[in-house]
Amino acid sequence: MKIVILAAGYAVRLHPLTLNTSKSLLEVGKRKIIERILDKVSGLKGGPYGIYIVTNAKFFGNFDSWLKTSIYKERIAVINDGTVTNETRLGAIQDIDFVLKSMKITDDVLIIAGDNLFDFDLNRFLEFGRKNSKGVSVALYDIKSKETAKNFGVVKTGRDGRVVDFEEKPENPKSTLVSCGIYYFPKEKLPLVEEYVKMRNKLDAPGYYIGWLSKVDKVYGFTFLEDWYDIGNIDSYGRADREYKNKERAER
Repeated sequence: MKIVILAAGYAVRLHPLTLNTSKSLLEVGKRKIIERILDKVSGLKGGPYGIYIVTNAKFFGNFDSWLKTSIYKERIAVINDGTVTNETRLGAIQDIDFVLKSMKITDDVLIIAGDNLFDFDLNRFLEFGRKNSKGVSVALYDIKSKETAKNFGVVKTGRDGRVVDFEEKPENPKSTLVSCGIYYFPKEKLPLVEEYVKMRNKLDAPGYYIGWLSKVDKVYGFTFLEDWYDIGNIDSYGRADREYKNKERAER
């Protein structure tokens, strides 16, 4: 299995914090977001796994400098997608396709959004994904508010856990269950990424791809109950930073 971490966005809603720094390299508590994700990845059974972090030309130097001092540096390759502005960005789906092709990946793939903080054990998600390997699996969280759900990819699942409806940032959410930017792609399903990209449809948020996929193939949803933080703007970043600092003080 390979792991792809998506960190090629420009995070304009977090300016000025992200004018010269990738969102994934911001500190939450005493650790960078990317390091907290890697801590979770390092606990996966059956590893170590190869890790690819895809970023852009603007922030590639930041990641290169950080990697030199990372305890995970022997396992990570930082991939530059070549873009330099938010207006020219490839979008998350095309970045996934870019990494799969440039690194010639033919294994199962775990994809994690690089602005994602979560407390659940990734091993549980992988077990679910491998059990449902006839389709792609996506991690879900009940955000409890339809108003808040408007900012995310909103999901409805059937009794068997299969995703029956997926809308990216809908005006009228059908549920409060949202996608958390964590996906398991069995190797047999990787060609579908290229198929979608060739359609030149919406290539930004992965949810657009998952919504399409749920109609043409199988997608399964794994719902977890532990804390989850999406770092989308200054307010959500500040909240995550405060709560992680509180957790760190409690652990002393």
